[in-house]
Amino acid sequence: MIGDFVHTFHFLRPQWLLTLPLLWGLVLWLARRRQLVQEWSGLIDPQLLPTLRLAAAGGAGMRPWPWLALAWTLAAIALSGPSWQRMEGNAYRASPAWVIVLDLSPSMLASDLAPNRITRARYALEDTLAAARDARVGLVVFSDEAYAVTPLTEDVTTVRALLPPLLPEILPSAGDHLAPALDEAERLLAHAGATDRRIVILSDGFADPAAAMAAAARIRSRGIELNVVGVGTAGGAPLPDADGHFSHDAQGSAQLARLDVERLRQLAAVGGGQYVDLARLPELNAALQKSGERLAGDSLAKGVEVADWHDGGVWLLPVLLLLAGALARRGWL
Repeated sequence: MIGDFVHTFHFLRPQWLLTLPLLWGLVLWLARRRQLVQEWSGLIDPQLLPTLRLAAAGGAGMRPWPWLALAWTLAAIALSGPSWQRMEGNAYRASPAWVIVLDLSPSMLASDLAPNRITRARYALEDTLAAARDARVGLVVFSDEAYAVTPLTEDVTTVRALLPPLLPEILPSAGDHLAPALDEAERLLAHAGATDRRIVILSDGFADPAAAMAAAARIRSRGIELNVVGVGTAGGAPLPDADGHFSHDAQGSAQLARLDVERLRQLAAVGGGQYVDLARLPELNAALQKSGERLAGDSLAKGVEVADWHDGGVWLLPVLLLLAGALARRGWL
């Protein structure tokens, strides 16, 4: 028992012990300075000097300096954090972090999915948010450029409330560049502190395959899984223009917005995730949930714990209070 105490005893903040020589020197200086009061006997009539002094409550033989030195010593030891007991506790594991990337390119207004692709994508996004549970969720949208709508947050209700206004026309410029959105999603996840980090893309295709594939490969190398949800149909639908009419090519034919399944499937493979269409989105949501639960179960099975040392300095506080009360007696200081 004693051997264990000697082996485990240490100070959590030993730098406070360096103040002890200074405190002891200060006590000696105060004691010597107090002795200088006796020199008043050479300036004041010896018969008058006793009446000018305050009577010491503790008696003529009592001096506060040893007790003051003891109080300061105990205070320094308490502040240094003497410890000999360990407190075991479960380790903290950061909650999963998901970033959802939503395509707001003009092709998302195609009506091959009623009423149109972007509306169906928002409905699907709500299902993914419902599956998030304890995960932190961030939202990024892209067209010609990428924009972070929300940072990582556990407030899924707020994220859900921001979905209705998300339409292609709210972005300042039209385009279909996915790589900047992947860079933004990676930035949000960089400081998440989570082992379970995932990106879920809802898109009908993108116009920068080389840059997007390179970004997906980099994201996978950093332990982030990239999943893709295809929005649309392979047959496609006429692409509406800004006036609500159908866009036409140089030959006068209506431009069709088709779901680029092969490119999206390749992106998911490069990113280490899976590709699903909207009909199979519940399977992806279930897989995401199961993965998070499995990681939490592995942590508990391995008994991941942290050890914290109990600060025993609190046990010196009652003694310090008693000494402070004694030193506050009239005439001691």
